[in-house]
Amino acid sequence: MNIEHKKLIYALNQRFKMDIISADCETIPLQGGTVGNVYLLKGIAETVDGEKLPYRIVLKHQNKWERYGDPGSWRREYDLYSSDLGSTFSPALRWPTCYFAELNAEENEYQLWLEYIDGLTGLDLTSDMYEKAALELGRFQGKLYAEQPAVLQSLTNLSHKDFMKNTYLHYRSWPVVYDYIRSEDCQFPLHVRQMLIDIDEQADRIFARIEKLPLVLCHRDFWVTNLIYVDGKFALIDWDTSGWGYLGEDLASLIADEADIDHMVEHYQRCVPAYYKGFSEYVDVSLITDHCVYEIILLVFGYRLVEQYLHTVADDEKTKCVHILQKIYEMKALDGHIWLQWSR
Repeated sequence: MNIEHKKLIYALNQRFKMDIISADCETIPLQGGTVGNVYLLKGIAETVDGEKLPYRIVLKHQNKWERYGDPGSWRREYDLYSSDLGSTFSPALRWPTCYFAELNAEENEYQLWLEYIDGLTGLDLTSDMYEKAALELGRFQGKLYAEQPAVLQSLTNLSHKDFMKNTYLHYRSWPVVYDYIRSEDCQFPLHVRQMLIDIDEQADRIFARIEKLPLVLCHRDFWVTNLIYVDGKFALIDWDTSGWGYLGEDLASLIADEADIDHMVEHYQRCVPAYYKGFSEYVDVSLITDHCVYEIILLVFGYRLVEQYLHTVADDEKTKCVHILQKIYEMKALDGHIWLQWSR
């Protein structure tokens, strides 16, 4: 990729808060795709005084694309970084600093020059880190819900509060997954099949319960690969799906989205009380008697796992999908204990 030297120098000026006059640059792809690419830029920057400073910066180049039911998502991260949302974060949970953001409206693309953060992420996160992430998420959402800062009203490009519901209904209307779990050819254990069928039959009542929960600002992609842990604090990346959602949506992603299967049930048991503890530091939750996290997990990930199972050839990947569904099934039995634990 050709790196524009003037933009690099500008970003480095912001990075170091010094007058940078030159820099060499090595470009390393971090993530690639048809709609966007992420690169690590590293090298040596030189100040006007001749000081040489090693640097690492992330460059994200995003092209326009359309997510089902959320056409504005492709440029949302640019819009959020251009707003004052960054002022709402705490040191314990924040996004990477943006040194330079540029939108090319004619070409339907943008670039973000971002802070590089080297820490633990993905399946390297421990159960204690999961629990802390849930606590800090609760605090972040609780503070925004209680204080309602003006920036929340100024954000015009956010995903809709019914995004989760509409995505579920879209999946449910797809015969490939809907018919499979009801067919004689379905290879899932009977209790897993019934769990998925039951959620369909009860969906209207479940959504009515979910919609009684507080409406909060959600990241909507709050899974372990988007969390970077350093020195007891978290940085959260990839904000393109962000929007209004119901209390617990992000927690469901933390627990079930490509998570540590062997510890999923433990994470459910630990993270739900931690999340509500964080939220309750700002908001009275005594009237909430049904957290609905188990149901949200099934609504968001149930049919997605069926789709993955049907469209993967590798037996180990198929087995993984079934194991995750089994762990979700096991979570339900813990709900009474978790709520009793929290209410005390």
